[in-house]
Amino acid sequence: MRFGVTVFPGTNCEMDTFYAIREAIGEQADYVWHQDRDLSHYDAILIAGGFSYGDYLRTGAIARFAPVMDAIAEFAAKGGLVLGICNGFQILTEAGLLPGALQRNAHLKFRCSWVHLRVENADTPFTGGCRPGQVLRIPVNHGEGNYFADPDTLRELNENNQILFRYCTADGEVTPEASPNGSLENIAGIINKAGNVAGMMPHPERACEPILGSADGRYLLTSMVNFLTGRASHV
Repeated sequence: MRFGVTVFPGTNCEMDTFYAIREAIGEQADYVWHQDRDLSHYDAILIAGGFSYGDYLRTGAIARFAPVMDAIAEFAAKGGLVLGICNGFQILTEAGLLPGALQRNAHLKFRCSWVHLRVENADTPFTGGCRPGQVLRIPVNHGEGNYFADPDTLRELNENNQILFRYCTADGEVTPEASPNGSLENIAGIINKAGNVAGMMPHPERACEPILGSADGRYLLTSMVNFLTGRASHV
């Protein structure tokens, strides 16, 4: 099992992500440079967080043109698993691999804090180890995580069960106050129609060991491993 962890100029979460794969769940990982074009030897790609190309113009707007994004689009078209985390989620929406967009937080403040997520769809390669309605505790760290989509896209996301996570209280209640950024319907993560490309603003790689304050991020990474190996889901 081998994961590729993307690195753009300005990415700053690649080492956390690499550590989570290698040390927390015990799988192989390599860094994938933004100019790389060959992903044929990877089982899954993680687009790590940060500020790719300084996030000039708009978050992810320049990264979408990097050579590796053509390779990721091809990898996804063949059914490969792709997970975008924070800036990775923003890049995936800019690249058209996920619908919608990430706007500035509604309160116009950078938010770095722990949040609670309710698992909305546990029947995906990324959440197969979770229970429907399970509440995860995972940190966020962003200034532009305010998910937006037009009404037709939002309706499709709900009808197709493409919403992975919503921000919620510790008890699992979805309230406006539970959202750190004002996202539509408290959306924290979504998946594409094909079910192999996902994006989320919270950082699972920063919640993979109890010493960090939570190990709930392991649910996502281990779910991916179990899906790829055909094993029963468990963490």
